[in-house]
Amino acid sequence: MRFIPLLLFFLFAFKSDNVIVEYPQDYFISPVKHTFRLAGTFGELRPNHFHAGIDIKSSNGKVGDPLFAPADGFVSRIKIQGGGYGNAMYIEHPNGYTTVYAHLYSYPPAVADWIETQQYDREKFEVDLYPAPGQFTFKQGEMIGKMGTSGRSYGPHLHFEIRDTRTQKAINPLLFGFKMKDTRAPKMHQLKIYHLNDKHETTDTKVLDLRNLGGNQYGISGDTLTLGAWRTGIALKVYDHHDNVNNWNGVYSVKMTVDDAPVYGFTMETFAFDEVRYLNAHIDYGDQVEKKAYFNRLYKLPGNDIKIYEQNGSDGVVELSASRAKKVVLTAADKHGNEATATFWVKRGEVSPPESKTFNYILPYDEENQVKAGGMEFHFPVGTLYENMYLNYNAANDNSSEFYSAVHQIEDYRAPVHKYFDLAVSPTRSIPEDLKSKAFIAYCYKDRVISFGGEWKGDKLKTKVRDLGDFAIMLDTEPPTITPVRFRSDMRGFKYTSFKVKDNFSTDRITKGMRFRAEIDGKWVLLNYDAKNNLLRHDFREDLPAGEHIFRLTVTDDRGNAAVFEREFRR
Repeated sequence: MRFIPLLLFFLFAFKSDNVIVEYPQDYFISPVKHTFRLAGTFGELRPNHFHAGIDIKSSNGKVGDPLFAPADGFVSRIKIQGGGYGNAMYIEHPNGYTTVYAHLYSYPPAVADWIETQQYDREKFEVDLYPAPGQFTFKQGEMIGKMGTSGRSYGPHLHFEIRDTRTQKAINPLLFGFKMKDTRAPKMHQLKIYHLNDKHETTDTKVLDLRNLGGNQYGISGDTLTLGAWRTGIALKVYDHHDNVNNWNGVYSVKMTVDDAPVYGFTMETFAFDEVRYLNAHIDYGDQVEKKAYFNRLYKLPGNDIKIYEQNGSDGVVELSASRAKKVVLTAADKHGNEATATFWVKRGEVSPPESKTFNYILPYDEENQVKAGGMEFHFPVGTLYENMYLNYNAANDNSSEFYSAVHQIEDYRAPVHKYFDLAVSPTRSIPEDLKSKAFIAYCYKDRVISFGGEWKGDKLKTKVRDLGDFAIMLDTEPPTITPVRFRSDMRGFKYTSFKVKDNFSTDRITKGMRFRAEIDGKWVLLNYDAKNNLLRHDFREDLPAGEHIFRLTVTDDRGNAAVFEREFRR
């Protein structure tokens, strides 16, 4: 009968909507030997996504800390990117979980050699590889690589994830018994109050500072809010803090009660990767893009479908009474049980009719929406919007020679969309046939121009976008620039050569961006790409013979403009 406890363990090891999961507490050891200190928490609010792991700080602020297998397992995946996770490795464990290590500085030698072989076989730096099960195995405590800062990382750390192997859902690693010192409660900073109409649409907002009353208790000036609305939604700006670090991290949970009854809350336990962009419905998106302020919305927008919220039948909207103030309590907690609480009261005051909205189109959040106007058309699939949109559209003819179409203002950048949608724009002036391949749909964001690429379909330039704001057709005929950082005619004694590359337009992730090819004596050689710094590096291989060689680097942008650097050098 000894198999029964193990069977029961695995029956309860996976999450369902109504089952509380018991995660193994003693199975995994820490992937680092030094004190566990976090620069980022699971579920932390990041631009356009919830953070899917924890960020473990280095021991000394430098790359190179050794990393260790938390449990027995085999390497199931290796992904190399110039941005994103950078050098990443996935280890599958026999207990049904996969651990993920991102921003690595280096891999074990046998793994690194195999990766380089695969890159040379494919003639590609960025690769997504799946070794055969058992090809690379590790015992618990064996070294699996070194901590780094590759990819989109702004300081040495390990981005560490635990996933359910079967579903690939990310799970908060702090639920698995890792030890860290944390005696500090979250700190609350501000409330954002939303006046809502009968459709739960925002008619007005106000931001209030929270007062620290001591003992991790917070309140507002005057205790009671009198609002000119029939109902309200509430959002909270709050951050977690840990011992021995100065980072402002994300909280584990926030709960809201009204008159002591639970009405809303979320817990950062687990989510699927196709849910992470719902962050833009969870937060006040406009405040994030405009002011870099992160408010956790404590009421649910109808198009928000991430499964982190309590299922208590409430969407968090508070109905207001003129005769009686309602008591609101917000409780924010970290995973170690430290809590902060804000208490205040809300009541209804005199309600004035909201100001009338000016708009061109009403776009229901739960329907497909298509608009054609002014030489522009777009199509929103179902699920593009988080709530009904009262869309403003305007087309302005810009006399600048840079624009080959009207500038189409589709709402503005402070309104979020969830999915990529189709956008087509017609030119307003003739584009020579030999320059049509250089045309792209430009997203004009503040003082930047971002290329969303595009392909001609008849007389329209079409692409997919995932932002609202100003769009127009522009041309890109300028090649990228290549600046040698470490290159000279005599490279004897140098282990590598490197180059800074830059393009005149940045690109959205759906477009190709810059592409690179390096050759020595006409044969492809590996370039490592650091997207943060736009730096290319080639490490000379030991089999490169001494003598004279020709190095050729070609950098091509999304519109096919190419720059070439070619020089002789000696080894």
